[in-house]
Amino acid sequence: MLTQLFGDRRHGWAFWLGCLLVTAGVVLHLPMYWMGRNMGFRLVGMPMDAEMLWGMAVILVGIGLAAFGLLPRVDDDTSIDGEIAPPEDAPLTRSHWLMCALLALALIIDIMKPASLGFVVPGMKVEYGVTGAIASALPFAALSGTVVGSFLWGWLADIYGRRASILLSSVMFVGTSICGAMPDFWWNVGMCFLMGAAAGGMLPVAYALLAEIMPTKHRGWSLVLVGGIGAVGGYFAASALSAWLQPVWSWRVMWFLNLPTGLILIALSPLLPESARFLLHTGRKAEALAMLSRFGAAIRTGASAAEPDHSHLPPIDHRYRGVTAALTLAALAWGLVNFGILLWLPSALVAEGVSVEAASSLIAKSTLIAAPTVAVSVWLYSAWSTRGALALMLGLTALGLFGLLLRSLGVAALANPIAPLALLIVGSSGVISIILPYTAENFPLRIRGRASGWIAGCSKLGGLLAQGLSVAALAPPLGVAAAIVGGLTVLSLALVVTLGRETRGRDLRALE
Repeated sequence: MLTQLFGDRRHGWAFWLGCLLVTAGVVLHLPMYWMGRNMGFRLVGMPMDAEMLWGMAVILVGIGLAAFGLLPRVDDDTSIDGEIAPPEDAPLTRSHWLMCALLALALIIDIMKPASLGFVVPGMKVEYGVTGAIASALPFAALSGTVVGSFLWGWLADIYGRRASILLSSVMFVGTSICGAMPDFWWNVGMCFLMGAAAGGMLPVAYALLAEIMPTKHRGWSLVLVGGIGAVGGYFAASALSAWLQPVWSWRVMWFLNLPTGLILIALSPLLPESARFLLHTGRKAEALAMLSRFGAAIRTGASAAEPDHSHLPPIDHRYRGVTAALTLAALAWGLVNFGILLWLPSALVAEGVSVEAASSLIAKSTLIAAPTVAVSVWLYSAWSTRGALALMLGLTALGLFGLLLRSLGVAALANPIAPLALLIVGSSGVISIILPYTAENFPLRIRGRASGWIAGCSKLGGLLAQGLSVAALAPPLGVAAAIVGGLTVLSLALVVTLGRETRGRDLRALE
């Protein structure tokens, strides 16, 4: 049975044993959590018992074993003479829809992890008795983890495979659920970094896998739609579960949810395909043939076959420097907007004399205006222009930023900030819906994982810079911040227009 589920791995048994050990390590932490049931599950100040310490050790061993079990079996299969065409022109099948559903679920679970931060920090501040400045170390650590995870997992995806990287993230999700039993705040900070690394790693790899399996004419809308469902679903799941579970089980249950959600992804792993392109790239032609048949693709054999490229770290071709620079700046600008401008805005409005309730209501109204952005982004990206859609959303973001700048300079027409806010939220929501799908379609197979991971990491890196300014109490006035980020956004827009490529309807084989 294990061989059937993980026949493409060198040691499939090691993966399942690792999963079992990680789960056992988490279970060893549950008695500590249950001991606090008569005190509202308050564990602060309680000493770590032997079971917890052994549990941590078992989790580390389990993650190592799982990673070892995910190493691919690389053999050159010469039994098939010719070229196996990737599924560019295949019709959508049940397998395509199932894969989209699985990846959407994976992204919902993935985005739910960092989204839970906003719901656990208030309870943590009360239980641990820490100030807001100290509590800010938690989201800062999580954001740092997502940056590292995006860079590292993108590299792993190009070497070990897209599917293996997603599964390793799932195993780490399970392990980091022990945050819920930590009696000390700084243990939570450390674990939050690891959780962020796993969450940051899954997102770009999922886009790379989807881009390589979907037929050309369906690739654009499916990429943006699955990403949009993941983002909206992740935040909804975090808020709904918090409202349902926290009143009874305290804020700690939000971390323990990593256990069942991670195990769900692992249990569904036999249904998750590997990229046929990656299989071809590593010389596993028979497996690629079986995978393509599974998706109803037309298979062409008998042509002259190219030798498989086993150089795992090829240099990035100079042809991609321009688009890399454009997307890097766009990602940094989005991170500064999402984790800087939009987070600083409520405080800026309150400082102007607007009540907290009025400021929250204003932002909520602007967000409602932006709600259909995902659907609009899907249509623009798939039916109009991929490069144009990204450029348009960057332009709307810049208009919103400069609107905030003019408002800070006293322009009377912008006394009510709802117009620049709506532009900013619509634009930034569109940018994040489009930028990773566009990245996945712009780079060849051998570096697609690393490129997607780099851009995803840069989007979080912009947020890390903004949060670093907040932690150091160096956040600039809102107008100054809007001017700086607006200039960066305009520069990225100019580079996307001049150096970006149109990918709508483009055969990804043209990149190889």
